[in-house]
Amino acid sequence: MSLDPRFLSILCCPVSKRQLLLLGAARIKFLNQQISAGTVQRVDGTAVSEAVREGLITDDGKVIYRIDDGIPVLLAEQAIGTTQFQDFPA
Repeated sequence: MSLDPRFLSILCCPVSKRQLLLLGAARIKFLNQQISAGTVQRVDGTAVSEAVREGLITDDGKVIYRIDDGIPVLLAEQAIGTTQFQDFPA
């Protein structure tokens, strides 16, 4: 399921207020490989154990928010920071 482009255009990161973009397939694949390896943590320090099917990323590429059943989960403490990854795809 994909978000309506008009809806996506008004979404922003609740912390930085940066624009959010859909997380591409290569980034989702990389993220899920890291989750499978048990190395991914949310901003609040808890481990991520479930694969991400869809997601949003800030336009600067630093923060990921998951999309569950077509609904963006824009909770700051549940975000995933990309600085924890050494080779996060551009």
